[in-house]
Amino acid sequence: MNRNGVTPRAPWQLVGLALVAAALFVIPIVGLFSRAPWRRLPKLLASDLVTDALTLSLVTSIVAAALATVFGVPLAWLLARGTFRGRGLLRAVVTLPMVLPPVVGGAALLFALGRRGIIGETIDNLTGFVLPFSIWGVIIANVFVAMPFLVITVESALANLDPGYERAASTLGASPLRIFWRVTMPMIAPSLRAGIVLAWARALGEFGATVTFAGNLQGRTQTLPLAVYVSLESDRDSAIAISMVLIVVSMTVLVVLRDRWWSRT
Repeated sequence: MNRNGVTPRAPWQLVGLALVAAALFVIPIVGLFSRAPWRRLPKLLASDLVTDALTLSLVTSIVAAALATVFGVPLAWLLARGTFRGRGLLRAVVTLPMVLPPVVGGAALLFALGRRGIIGETIDNLTGFVLPFSIWGVIIANVFVAMPFLVITVESALANLDPGYERAASTLGASPLRIFWRVTMPMIAPSLRAGIVLAWARALGEFGATVTFAGNLQGRTQTLPLAVYVSLESDRDSAIAISMVLIVVSMTVLVVLRDRWWSRT
């Protein structure tokens, strides 16, 4: 709005480019739903392929989100409050999976935790427990790619938190751990919830690291994204049905977090 109280017209060039950009997102979704086998949809979603993949995806993504929370919150606190050399490097390494090709992340996990990996070989020799090509392999891959989303969300909340409340609790004799649980955590609860949801959604949609590290075995390591990949070659209708499920879940997550991401204030 200018000094005369009149809102200037948007340049038509910017509007045109914005509409083209929006179309790049809208058209693929419309194309997918236009090919949906609506009449067969209930039957397709009830098939063994879908139910096995859905069950595995829900279990592994929920466990991965829980593990990301248990380990990610302390890591976010360390990055936000720590004053040690190499903090910037540690932050870069922690957030690397967000930009790293997922297949590369899966390969890194394989070389580290595989049967001949630098850590996996020792685990195998001592316990006989093998992570790759197991449900725990899926969970580890999910944690690897999903935890950074929780970490950066919680770290940002901690960095912007008014330390006065924590100092007041400290002067009243509260221990550091009690302050963390009774003061800090309640104050960052909205960001923590957002981070958990983001981590869960990212784990639910993970493909590259999972297929590289855990394989693609139906009923064992085949999650919904992997089922889509397999179905594209054998049963396209099933692939479309599963894709629709993932789109609906993703849109639901965005709607749930709309007040946090899309607020103008």
